[in-house]
Amino acid sequence: MIWAALASLLIWAYLLLARDGFWLADQTDRAVPPPPRVWPAVTAVVPARDEADVIAASIGALLAQDYPGPYQVVLVDDGSSDGTAAIAAALPGAARLRIVAGTPPPRGWTGKLWAMANGITAAGAAPRWLWFTDADIAHAPDMLTSLVARAEADGLAMHSLMARLECRALAERALIPAFVFFFQMLYPFRRVNRPAARMAAAAGGCMLIRRDLLARAGGVGAIAHAIIDDCAMGALMKKEGPIRLALTDRAVSIRPYGGWRAIGAMIARSAYAQLRYSPLLLLLTLCGMALVYCVPPLAVLAGGWTSLAGLAAWALMAVSFVPMARFYGRSPFWGVALPAIGLFYAGATLISALRHWQGRGGMWKGRAQAGLERVEP
Repeated sequence: MIWAALASLLIWAYLLLARDGFWLADQTDRAVPPPPRVWPAVTAVVPARDEADVIAASIGALLAQDYPGPYQVVLVDDGSSDGTAAIAAALPGAARLRIVAGTPPPRGWTGKLWAMANGITAAGAAPRWLWFTDADIAHAPDMLTSLVARAEADGLAMHSLMARLECRALAERALIPAFVFFFQMLYPFRRVNRPAARMAAAAGGCMLIRRDLLARAGGVGAIAHAIIDDCAMGALMKKEGPIRLALTDRAVSIRPYGGWRAIGAMIARSAYAQLRYSPLLLLLTLCGMALVYCVPPLAVLAGGWTSLAGLAAWALMAVSFVPMARFYGRSPFWGVALPAIGLFYAGATLISALRHWQGRGGMWKGRAQAGLERVEP
């Protein structure tokens, strides 16, 4: 047990000292650069499938943007049966809203990416930038102005921001900040933002992308099968130029995630895809999570030097979570609960694999989409 405790301690020391400061949560959009000389044309593209409960707030926020340049919103109604399009059409400011009816995705495409492709077609050749956002995200009025100013000033191919996620119910308070923490651990934002680094990622709720560079990269069709479409888009666009990923308070999720089961299902939808559907990677991941999260509290109970090593690892774990807890307005003591939270995520990852093996992987609003990369479009 002592060797496992020491290994966990060394891993946490490495994560804090040599993982690009992922845990500091210091990559944000709070500093806004000077405006560009000319504000370029932008089209926002919003895929929506049965979003009647949130569409008024999300589209309303897009129509209320104070962007000084040419701007329009394209809502792609992806086969909704709940009146999503009609609610959006009745909103104030709908004169610059265009609603297009999405078509069923072809073989080899995920539903969201095909809806995004429909939106790009509707946008035409006029916009310099395409702003992809989700139907359950509400943006502050200055969001687009801030996005474009940064993208133009830094010569970016893509500027993506991770929206502030819903965090009110107990399960959300326990699991959602950790979701962002784990995402940053996998994709340290500082490394993503370094042009010379190979690592790339994005947050699908807010992605501003140069239209011409996306076309040069092969368009959305180049990642048509991707379940984790935002990170696939980040990798695609980084081949065309610098990208930036940051946290933001200007965009918030407006759909409650609900209880433990609902959040578990959200994690399970894409966790096995992250592991490239590999049973070996699944086994290694589960063993690694046990070593990193479960060993420290167990080692504390062992006594002696083992207990000290476990306590030190647990302390580093808790300290690393403090900046993210503060970003979400949560108590820093939530870091002490990371072993239990990590165990929950490990369980959801295993469920993700089980659902994939049952042919229900990547389930989203009636579509099982996992494994499409094995199918020729």
